[in-house]
Amino acid sequence: MADDRYDLVVIGGGINGAGIAADASARGLRVLLAEAGDLGGATSSASSKLVHGGLRYLEQYAFRLVRESLAEREILLAKAPHIVWPMPFVLPTVDGMRPAFMLRAGLFLYDHLSPRRSLGSSSRVDLSEDAAGRCLRADIGFGFRYWDCWVDDARLVVLNAMAAREAGATVLTRTPVTSLRVEYDEWVVSLREAGGDRNVSARCVVNAAGPWVGSVAGLVIGTHHEPPPRLRLVKGSHIVVRRVTTSNDAFIFQHRDGRVIFALPFEQDFTLIGTTDIPYDGDIGAVSIAEGEARYLLDLANLFFRISLMATDIVWSFSGVRALDDDGSESASTVTRDYRLDLDVQLGPPILHVIGGKITTYRRLAEQALDKLARHLPAMRPSETRSSYLPGGDVGMGGFDAWLQDAYRAYPRFPQEFIQRLARRYGTRLFVLLGNAQSPADLGAKFGAGLTAREVAYLRDHEWAMTADDVLWRRTKTGLHLSAIERHSAGAGISNILCQRS
Repeated sequence: MADDRYDLVVIGGGINGAGIAADASARGLRVLLAEAGDLGGATSSASSKLVHGGLRYLEQYAFRLVRESLAEREILLAKAPHIVWPMPFVLPTVDGMRPAFMLRAGLFLYDHLSPRRSLGSSSRVDLSEDAAGRCLRADIGFGFRYWDCWVDDARLVVLNAMAAREAGATVLTRTPVTSLRVEYDEWVVSLREAGGDRNVSARCVVNAAGPWVGSVAGLVIGTHHEPPPRLRLVKGSHIVVRRVTTSNDAFIFQHRDGRVIFALPFEQDFTLIGTTDIPYDGDIGAVSIAEGEARYLLDLANLFFRISLMATDIVWSFSGVRALDDDGSESASTVTRDYRLDLDVQLGPPILHVIGGKITTYRRLAEQALDKLARHLPAMRPSETRSSYLPGGDVGMGGFDAWLQDAYRAYPRFPQEFIQRLARRYGTRLFVLLGNAQSPADLGAKFGAGLTAREVAYLRDHEWAMTADDVLWRRTKTGLHLSAIERHSAGAGISNILCQRS
């Protein structure tokens, strides 16, 4: 017997699951999102932090994917200008790698495959004179500059979950799904909650569990459903070092093996370098960077940067497992980044398996997933996500920078750097967080790097933060700015606040 009835149960609180839940609830559906761990706790917080068209996908003739990604880049810039913003990229040319004419041709396509309203076009850059070249080897003479966008990936997930909740969805974290069965033409979904197990029913189920999509498919009780979806598990790892770059440009470096890596300005004081692409068959829940991956990233970075980086320069690393559509490619780096939506109706009510995808195209994936279920959900309204803001993104016609000036004026006794940091995390929800605070003294205990008790309580009450790691590494990146001893000390105080009721 089911305790509650929903139109749609979404399994998986990564970017695809949260995006589908946000779209579905905005279309008037009764939605439950169930995540076994924390929102964005796995692959979706281990990306390269980019909203981009995928310049290198042009070599694979993935023109539709690049065009769609470029169009979504514009949409996300408008939806969430506080966590998505333009970033210039420099692509140095190096003898023996892709020739300049090929790069120029690829960038011309990149500029013109989809209309650009917010970003500039690509251009040639003399790195012997441009500020971007000061951190590069002296013999790297020129390259190209083009534009893509930065995104706080973990916050993008949380904002979509917030949008879903504000449209009426139920969002459950730390709530694994333990079984799926059909009764009376509906799915019965068993959930394991802190207070015990319970069942809910749903007309449709979406399996958006990322690298666990096959495991969730295996929870279906019955003999006539389709086999688990085909997946290609690929691990991508990143390293973080102290700031290497001397400008606000990001870099894209070519390797002689045909791959590219990014070197990105990160959290003001750091440079983020990644990613690797290697097949993975280990424990998905315990993925970490291998020594060979770190060495690969350091060696490639050292081919371009003026200073030489060593393993001891790495201050943080993170890894994620991407569940890609197995298209038969020999190399992990050439497996398609496009997505596939497998609809299974063999048991009666539909279950939709989501395979692949990338951060940039999550919104379009959600639209297509729900359109695929439309005949099973006849009361569903058209999608509204193309033009709606994500929570905190409603900064007004003047844009983020103009709105930020208003935030400075609203809190004149706070350092502008402090207000800017919160504004980049929360956008207009900054006013909810700070409320009537008159000065930093009103925000309670300080845990370092600007993190206060008031912010931790906000994350507990509004963003499902339940552990110190949720706060230090996913809702914020405060952990990166603290020493190990400081993190331990801060973690105890944060945990104490998280255990309190709002």
